[in-house]
Amino acid sequence: MPEHTHSPPTIQALIHGFIHDRFATKTEKLPADDPKYLELQQQFDPQAWLADAARRVGQLQVVTHSLKAIHPDAKGTNLYVEPGQLSQGDLVGSHCLPADFQGDVVGNAAALDVYKFLKLEWQGRTLLERALDFDEALIDALSQDREEAESWVRAFASITESKGTPSSHVMGKQLYWLVGDDPSDDKSYRLLAPLYATALTHRFYAQVSPNTWFFGDHNKAARKALKDKAPFEDGYTSYPNLAVQKLGGTKPQNISQLNSERGGQNYLLASLPPNWASREVYAPMRDAFRAFKRRPNVWRIMDELKRFLETDPAKNMHTRDLRDDLTAMLIDELMLFTFDIHSLAPGWTADEKCQLALEEQYWLDPGRADEDSEFAEARRQSNWNEFISSRAANWLNRELSYNSPLGFGDAEHHHWKRQFEGIVTEFRRQLDDLQEALRDEDDDQGDAA
Repeated sequence: MPEHTHSPPTIQALIHGFIHDRFATKTEKLPADDPKYLELQQQFDPQAWLADAARRVGQLQVVTHSLKAIHPDAKGTNLYVEPGQLSQGDLVGSHCLPADFQGDVVGNAAALDVYKFLKLEWQGRTLLERALDFDEALIDALSQDREEAESWVRAFASITESKGTPSSHVMGKQLYWLVGDDPSDDKSYRLLAPLYATALTHRFYAQVSPNTWFFGDHNKAARKALKDKAPFEDGYTSYPNLAVQKLGGTKPQNISQLNSERGGQNYLLASLPPNWASREVYAPMRDAFRAFKRRPNVWRIMDELKRFLETDPAKNMHTRDLRDDLTAMLIDELMLFTFDIHSLAPGWTADEKCQLALEEQYWLDPGRADEDSEFAEARRQSNWNEFISSRAANWLNRELSYNSPLGFGDAEHHHWKRQFEGIVTEFRRQLDDLQEALRDEDDDQGDAA
């Protein structure tokens, strides 16, 4: 949708511009005499679209605390609570969010255009904020029929309200919290149903993202001062051992809108014992995927996937989702394996004992590129991410078919390869961007010196 570079003179102009832009996008490739074009023209008549949006908004809910992040199949209550309405405790929580915090959206993804509409701003306030205040200017802009306009405003404002009677779900978590003095007395407990603080999570994600803290001007200056052994007045921000929690598997949009924007990624601060000792990591000199297979979680996930597929499950959405979620767990394990091998001293693949294919060397030993210009150039020109995705698909086909009636072939290989390739290609992009940024920073510091 084209962006408006200047604020429209009226709310009505803003609304009509939004609807017109959506219509233009939908009909971009349709001739004006196409029946579909005429149908869309009626559908995107401002009054018709607003009436439909007021109906569809009931399929969405703006939330600050969601249940689906606890379990994707949970169907209980989600909540929208302004930070100022929460108890102002001493610990970090949703009450710490600023006034301009971003609410999340759960519900039917096909109705998200309604939420985009409500996020439109006019004179510093969104249409949703105006709907919640039953704003007169918004009412006047929606329809000449005041009764109709008021009903639409009430419908739009209801997007922050819980649907139905407050309830938990069998897929949600519940815990008993002691509120009395006698642990042996059942009446001394209160049953809690935790929700996921999605608005706080999104703010936290933006704060600790490497793009924010690592590449920020302040931290770049601090690292330069450290390298030059020069004094630096201010502090340096770092989040060591940051973990990533994936929500939604291959379908992050099933959890929420903000989770989808993050690609399902949610950062977790390290919570490790004081004297944590990582297990020893060995370089896979001959077969990377044989080393990968030895990881305990890989064995467990592979066994679960194989046993499930051998039951010849029904070809329905539940089967596809479970299969894809187990595959996503294997892909996550492959990324953890990759990070473990990357912790080795760069250049280990240059050892004459290393028999890995070149593409596997490019994948598992990226640090060697900083010391070996020929390796760096060959790695840059190689489509090693496609090779690794194909190898991973071959390996998965072979493991699932071993001593099994499954007998997978090209069709399954194509499916697995597509699953692996999306993650591996994105990983390569991020890794290359990080290495390039670090090289540029070193060059800048060298020029400054």
